Amino acid sequence: MSQPAFAVWMAATQQRVEAALGRHLPPADSTPARLHDAMRYAALGGGKRVRPLLAFAAGELTGAPAERLETVACAVELIHAYSLVHDDLPCMDDDVLRRGRPTCHIEFDEPTALLVGDSLQTLAFELLASQPFAAPQQQLEMVALLARASGSRGMAGGQAIDLASVGRPLEQPELELMHALKTGALIRAAVLLGALAGDALAATERNALDRFAKRAGLLFQVVDDILDCTASTATLGKTAGKDEAAAKPTYVALLGLERARDYAAELRAEALAALAIFGARADRLTALADYICHRSF
Repeated sequence: MSQPAFAVWMAATQQRVEAALGRHLPPADSTPARLHDAMRYAALGGGKRVRPLLAFAAGELTGAPAERLETVACAVELIHAYSLVHDDLPCMDDDVLRRGRPTCHIEFDEPTALLVGDSLQTLAFELLASQPFAAPQQQLEMVALLARASGSRGMAGGQAIDLASVGRPLEQPELELMHALKTGALIRAAVLLGALAGDALAATERNALDRFAKRAGLLFQVVDDILDCTASTATLGKTAGKDEAAAKPTYVALLGLERARDYAAELRAEALAALAIFGARADRLTALADYICHRSF
């Protein structure tokens, strides 16, 4: 797929997801207005929407209708938005900047931010459970998949390991487990949920897609670690160098900058190799792997 064609598709999909999120989120002036205003502040108006893009691209492999993929994409992005609100709280990463704007607890207050995260999370499951777009058993599988990716065996568990690892060097297998949970689980869920919104894949195809998703999730985190120490705060839209300052375990700290870059290239190659079974049907996923690897913010 050509870069211009991919850029057009990516921009159109991001705009579609933004509009869908705007429809699903409660109106800012509805009671309780401050909470609803803060929910919209946290979820709208920024972000790369990588997880929704992955869901849409994976859904193309299974012929999933765009309307179903909208629901999946919104559910995953709401979970992601909730995680960012909670990660930024003083009891977690204690950050004041997100997507170039004050973080939710700075713009509003800590109690409101806590409730924003709670409410975005529950809205995600409400959307995924209430839209009649799949056979009941398939829909239950999708809800369970998103729940596992979000909980103690996924994103929340990875954050717990991260908090427990501050100031303590981790070996590479430990670091990869932490990020497979903290970052990779939701990226993997986005890919698999997008595919599940359409026709069933053969077992070999689903396994291949899962391998791609796991490598893409790890790739995303390795590149994040590289950008944290090479890009500016203005470019990132969040505080640069924060992981190093907080003595957090990162791939750059473990491997060094150049080896971390080499590792990102290896993960990209492994992700693309997993897609070979699909041929040209996976062109958008291939382009997304390249985007994740080479993004500058």
